[in-house]
Amino acid sequence: MGKALADGTESAPEGDADAAGSDTDTDRERAHDERVDSDEQPFLTHLLELRTRILRSLLVVFVSFFPVYYFSDAIFDFVTGPMRDALPGDMIATQVASPFLTPLKLCLYATVFITIPYVLQQVWGFVRPGLYLREKRFAVPLLVSSTALFYLGMAFAYYAVFPLAFAFFAGQGLTGVTPTTDINQYLDFVLKLFFAFGVAFEIPVATVLLAKTGLASSRSMARKRPYVIVGCFVVGMLLTPPDIISQIMLALPAWVLFEFGIILARMVEKPRNEDEEENEKEEEKEEGEEAQPT
Repeated sequence: MGKALADGTESAPEGDADAAGSDTDTDRERAHDERVDSDEQPFLTHLLELRTRILRSLLVVFVSFFPVYYFSDAIFDFVTGPMRDALPGDMIATQVASPFLTPLKLCLYATVFITIPYVLQQVWGFVRPGLYLREKRFAVPLLVSSTALFYLGMAFAYYAVFPLAFAFFAGQGLTGVTPTTDINQYLDFVLKLFFAFGVAFEIPVATVLLAKTGLASSRSMARKRPYVIVGCFVVGMLLTPPDIISQIMLALPAWVLFEFGIILARMVEKPRNEDEEENEKEEEKEEGEEAQPT
């Protein structure tokens, strides 16, 4: 029963109000999606819009490069800090142009790193008009979380992996041999690790995408856990230096993030019908029979 109002009328029951609100949201979403379908633009218009977005991004990167390059010495000291704390001696340049080109390349990467949010905003501005309302609601958290996880992976590499890896290298040197690191090779080395750990920390995003699109369920991904663990260590072996510490420190977080991604996948995956559930159970049964020794 609805609540009595001062004029003797009754308000609508709470259940009816909730249903009306749900219907309003559904109508609003349907109207938005219909506008998206009807608002088709010529192919040339999309190309012009894409060109504008790319030029804006390049302009921001170009303008931002100069203040970043002004602090090139400080940025270089920051990036080489973990190595200089662990390994004695000064760094060297084995090529004539390295003292100029290496800081230039480092500042360019740093500029892209700093301006990534704006670049992604331009990407979002390009694809947003063509997305349905439910896709927009899903894409924004996904875009923000993937960017934050990539930054987190790079921070983990710098603050956790670099000190341990360089300390390991310093402890394995020959007696009477003083290591001297080339600045260009060092930059390539740390950029490779930054990229490896940044990509590894995107695993939760990948699992959520698989579950949301229906390409894989949380149950099927959980069944592949042994293969994922082996794959994490294989990727860690390929992307990190030939020391066990950095390999483990890439593989273990990747495994943990995979487990976290499965938890998130259970929260966002689409409801499965009876046929899909039955097919999944049959696949589990077949995999169990194949795993049994003959």
